[in-house]
Amino acid sequence: MFRRKSESAVVDESPVKESGKGRPTPSRKEAEAARLARARTPRTRKEQQAAARGTRYESSQKLRQAMKTGDDRYLPARDKGPMRRFTRDYVDSRFTIAELILPLLVVTMVLGYSSSELAWFANAFMTLMLLAVVGNLIWLRFGLRRELKKRFPDNTYQGLTYYAVVRAVQLRFLRMPKSQVRIGQQLPDVYR
Repeated sequence: MFRRKSESAVVDESPVKESGKGRPTPSRKEAEAARLARARTPRTRKEQQAAARGTRYESSQKLRQAMKTGDDRYLPARDKGPMRRFTRDYVDSRFTIAELILPLLVVTMVLGYSSSELAWFANAFMTLMLLAVVGNLIWLRFGLRRELKKRFPDNTYQGLTYYAVVRAVQLRFLRMPKSQVRIGQQLPDVYR
């Protein structure tokens, strides 16, 4: 009726699990305490403010990290999506004259106020600079539209021209989300 296991029984050799969760399983007492701590609602106004401050801090840290890395999950709504990412990459992969407009404005203001002989030169230079920037941004817009139609043929492109122009006018090191491509880098054909 009862069988004895023989010593010659085949031992089931199951593969050894190499990876684990990396920490010991918490005791029941620890698990219950952690669950209660998560479920406990703040009772006083001071505790509520501290909890809200902690939540805001965590979300702002995620947003700040996303702005550095371009992580689409935590970006603000104005920067989300493959078309916005492509627009950022398209603008960042080109050198535009519009990037120089802010430093050149400062230079022309200094020239204009330094002496009256240089004032006409500063005004003429600024006028030429503004014309060059407008021409460069129009050129950027047509190139962007062509590439968007090639990569996203069935979508609407509403708001992307403004988004590209605002990004192109900013100084490169101040752009947010941070630039993920270098000047002259080829862009991939698929953005999803």
